[in-house]
Amino acid sequence: MKKFPLSLVLITLNADRILSQVLESCAFADEIIIVDSGSNDATEKIAKQYQAKFLFQQWLGFGKQKNFAINQAKNDWVLCLDSDEIISEELQKNIVSYLENNIFNKTNFNDEVVGINLVRCNNFLGKFLKHGEGYPDICLRLFNKNFMCWSDDEVHEKVIFINNESNKKIITLHGDLLHYSVDSLEKYISKQNRYTTLSAQQLFNDCLQKNKLPSTLKIFAKFTISPLVRFIKFYILKRGFLDGLPGFIHIAIGCLTAFMKYIKLYELILNKNNEDKNK
Repeated sequence: MKKFPLSLVLITLNADRILSQVLESCAFADEIIIVDSGSNDATEKIAKQYQAKFLFQQWLGFGKQKNFAINQAKNDWVLCLDSDEIISEELQKNIVSYLENNIFNKTNFNDEVVGINLVRCNNFLGKFLKHGEGYPDICLRLFNKNFMCWSDDEVHEKVIFINNESNKKIITLHGDLLHYSVDSLEKYISKQNRYTTLSAQQLFNDCLQKNKLPSTLKIFAKFTISPLVRFIKFYILKRGFLDGLPGFIHIAIGCLTAFMKYIKLYELILNKNNEDKNK
């Protein structure tokens, strides 16, 4: 396959499950950067089989870790994937076509487009979810690092403009980015548990910066209403029921994570209030 001056960038931790397939699906990239935070499985061995530049970096948080990783890339254009995401054949063809005809074509060079959205499709319990909150999951993953970077968020990080670039464009390519997030329900729920802890801490820190902690009544409303609204939106309005039992379980866990995030925030606020009283 023709290669382009594009860097595939991944952050990893014990990511050997489907790493080979991930790297195979991005054969159009002329550089692979993998920043690892301490794997003890076959991640490094697989990375070296694909001539990846494999670096160790102590965990900085999702946003900062990804920014560290893209800063190691030699190319301006970077494709940032998670270690459980595979470029489908259709998406691969569309990426290659767009790079060849627009980004790296001297005759038809387009300097307005600096970011490309990919459409992620989540595989859950052996089924690709095509409805509900699982699809279409629009993710900005392919971008020019001179104009865009990751936010510094501990969790739920996103790609943002470095400066106000009102004249720059972001487009979306067709074809699915296949997300194999579930190895087992136990690991999936454990992962959601970690994410809700980080999300609650992030919300708490934001409240401290604004010097305004939400009231108990407001928190109560959040952890009772938010899961219900989420279920109605994704299972009914966005027809998550069409994804069968896997779709129901996926949305049910999503509602649970919404609940957990806010009760963990409540615990942090409670502890803070108790500390203040004991001073």
